[in-house]
Amino acid sequence: MRLRTLILAAASVAVLASPAFAQELTAITGGRVLTGTSVIENGTVVIQNGRVVSVGVMAPPATARIIDATGKVVAPGFVAVDSGLGASEVSSVGGSDDLRNGANTISASFDVSYGLDPWSFTLPVARLGGITRAIVVPNHPGGGGGGHAHDDSDFAGVGDGGYQSPSLFAGQAAIIHLAEGSDILVKPRVAMVAPFGEAGAGVAGGARGAEFVQFKETLAEVRLYARNKAAYDRAGLRDLSLSRADLEALIPVANGDMPLIVTVRRAADIQQVLRLAREEGVKIILDGAEEGWLVADQIAAAGVPVLLNPISNLPGNFETRAVRMQNAAALDAAGVLIAIKGNEGSIHRARETRYNAGNAVSHGLSYESAIEAITVNPARIFGMAGQFGELRPGAAADVVIWSGDPLEPLSLAETIFIGGAEQAPTSRQFLLRDRYADGGEGAMPPAYTR
Repeated sequence: MRLRTLILAAASVAVLASPAFAQELTAITGGRVLTGTSVIENGTVVIQNGRVVSVGVMAPPATARIIDATGKVVAPGFVAVDSGLGASEVSSVGGSDDLRNGANTISASFDVSYGLDPWSFTLPVARLGGITRAIVVPNHPGGGGGGHAHDDSDFAGVGDGGYQSPSLFAGQAAIIHLAEGSDILVKPRVAMVAPFGEAGAGVAGGARGAEFVQFKETLAEVRLYARNKAAYDRAGLRDLSLSRADLEALIPVANGDMPLIVTVRRAADIQQVLRLAREEGVKIILDGAEEGWLVADQIAAAGVPVLLNPISNLPGNFETRAVRMQNAAALDAAGVLIAIKGNEGSIHRARETRYNAGNAVSHGLSYESAIEAITVNPARIFGMAGQFGELRPGAAADVVIWSGDPLEPLSLAETIFIGGAEQAPTSRQFLLRDRYADGGEGAMPPAYTR
């Protein structure tokens, strides 16, 4: 009986998230609407066919399904950046973690999108925290992307086949949505990932200067390969330090078409990474940048966005001596485009993204900038501006109705739409709670009745 209840609950989730349901004309009325870039009091949001139709102060269409949001807050779905959602269940259990690859022939070409699991237990939990999209980032020896740090400094250098081992590159990030269904991939290969600073030094052999030289040499090899593919095919080119798959994957980076997510913390390292990007003509995104406030003007002048955790405030090593909780506010004030991350890789704690945004507000970031940092800014940073993260005509209908201020921890996501499909407000944890809550027949496994 209990198993039947769980199956029926799962079926109802699938019905709510079906494409047919997403086509319904729906008007959310009377709420305080946070569009991602502005605030509309007593606003109306109209959605249909998976898209936002209109936003403003107006009467709803006569044929629309009406959802009364009076006294509530209507906001775009939040975006988890530098996340491992859908690609990792338990980071310490290798078989459930598809964020990190150790083969030296598949590094830059490692495509995290092939390991995504639409049925991951982590997705509904994040969804209940208002997360509707995520940038899934592969892990590397310096951590990030939802995993733990790994020290590979003893293995830096040339490995099997004469290739870099480990490589400077962790692989390619992907964008996902968190709606129920069998296909969560929105766009693969949206960015390359590489560690710099202390982590990058360990990969390259122990010194920061070694990594910068190796990076420049690697890009030179990529450009050499791109100009001489025919010679490479007939073995008429000198030996290169990356496999063909990795060389191909890095061509968009070398050409400045694909952004490179650079994990970097220390202000001095940030300065050198900005210099490297300038010299090599590559597009970068800073990830971490705990000491970014010290060089905020330089980051802004370079037009480089930053993914950060605003609650980082303890100097755990010499890379973060100047870490402070005003980092987000200082970068924003300087004109840097920022996106706020969740905690511990934004997997099991991705739902805390909004808490971090609230903490940033309490340390000087404006409320408007905090909302932008978890909605519209991630879309802008990853080339998806206007497509999600904002309530505007034509954008994906990722809409969340909150019981109160979404940056207030006690507020609840009462109604969630992703791509116009209403999502069941539940998770595996809730289903298990309900299964065993009343103590009735079948409430406990048979072994407990003996």
